[in-house]
Amino acid sequence: MIKIKSQKQIEKMHEAGRLLASCHKELSKLVTPGTTTLKLDQFVEKYLLNHGAKAAQKGYMGYPFATCASVNDEVCHGLPNKKPLREGDIVTIDFVVNLNGWLADSAWSYGVGNVSKKSEDLMETTKKALYKGIEQAQVGNRIGDIGHAIQSYAENKGYSIVREFIGHGIGRHIHEEPQVHHIGERNTGITLKEGMVITIEPILNGGLPHVSLLQDGWTAVTYDGSLSAQYEHTVAITKDGPIILTEQA
Repeated sequence: MIKIKSQKQIEKMHEAGRLLASCHKELSKLVTPGTTTLKLDQFVEKYLLNHGAKAAQKGYMGYPFATCASVNDEVCHGLPNKKPLREGDIVTIDFVVNLNGWLADSAWSYGVGNVSKKSEDLMETTKKALYKGIEQAQVGNRIGDIGHAIQSYAENKGYSIVREFIGHGIGRHIHEEPQVHHIGERNTGITLKEGMVITIEPILNGGLPHVSLLQDGWTAVTYDGSLSAQYEHTVAITKDGPIILTEQA
């Protein structure tokens, strides 16, 4: 069942989203060659606690960290570790904020130091694909309109879209209905209604769309070793258009 949120509930989620965005903004300053994803993870957890919130995914289904930290060919759900980041890496940091029982979710890909033109293009295209999808999050549109906008843009740019990991409803729980696919056909799927809150979180690969799961049971990687990037926002669907609850100021 899709849970429709009131304006008041959306505002509570927006408060969580603003905190998440401010954390990403501060985190971005720490993404430098030589730092580790474990240090970034520890920063996020401490930042949220200092602001009266907590990292919702820590402990979720047994996940042991505050963030997912995915580097280069890691598609998503990478485990933070002590391996130093290197110049030219791409690292995606994904986390969920729980502020007073209401959640917000956002992932962002960062270039470490100076990145190649190839990596820069992948990240920029992924970010633009996200916003193409958000443009379609309008009352009366269908869920397939979001996926179609993302797919057509990304594939026209020569990138593939990971199918296995999708967006979702969110509220008091990390994963709620509906499912939000990043591929699709126009005018298909459920109709978007005022008060729905969803995540849109496309993952684009530089090569094939296929993924493999590492032995740690969490980390997904590109099947062919190609680079991957992801951007995600939590979005409220309102009569005045989509409101990005996790937009950075």
